[in-house]
Amino acid sequence: MKVLGVIPARGGSKGVPRKNLRMLCGKPLLAWTAEVALASPCLDKVILSTDDEEIAELGRQLGLEVPFLRPAELATDEALAIDVIRHAVGFCEREGSKFDAVFTLQPTNPMRTAIDITGAVALLERTGADSVISFVDAGDKHPARMKQIDGEMRVIDPLFAEAVEGMPRQLLPKYYLREGSIYLTRRDVVVQQRSFKGSDCRAWLIPAERAVNLDTELDFALAELLLNRRLSSHETAIGD
Repeated sequence: MKVLGVIPARGGSKGVPRKNLRMLCGKPLLAWTAEVALASPCLDKVILSTDDEEIAELGRQLGLEVPFLRPAELATDEALAIDVIRHAVGFCEREGSKFDAVFTLQPTNPMRTAIDITGAVALLERTGADSVISFVDAGDKHPARMKQIDGEMRVIDPLFAEAVEGMPRQLLPKYYLREGSIYLTRRDVVVQQRSFKGSDCRAWLIPAERAVNLDTELDFALAELLLNRRLSSHETAIGD
């Protein structure tokens, strides 16, 4: 199976300005995803989709292919991620490259590993599914504990609220949150159905300590802490 890796990294961002260029543990955020993607033997080609020349130049320095600058209409806050990926697939196909699946690798999830990538590809091949998407256990954010709040700050139980207030988590059914590190989708589902998921989606589970999606300054602080801990553990293991 031939797999195209696409790293979408636009220049604009509201929560953290220029976040794809932001330094994280000594290197730009984009580098964390680029290095893992390029080290993954199951990705036949890895390209960067950006509208920003500074990000494009960084991508080239990191070893990524930057075959185009993304059209402005696909770099707005309102642009859909699926259309960004469809544009990248279409460009590659017009250049003569054909792929069976597309791996969308968001730079805002810097803690994915090469094992996550190879494992997701193996799962897609083994099951014949339409897609593999990463999830994390909802944990304390279980939907049964969610409430609605009206204009007078009155707390309202939704229909799916827990049967007894404060039920132990172990007694609640398992729920998972979409995590963001892994979006692996068959080419025809992306192009023809305009979907990342399709009708048969399989889950790749990410442990909570690696489920970090960078949208705010707090997210960056948490990622810095977790990545430094990972790097420290790796250095200790080498020393041992």
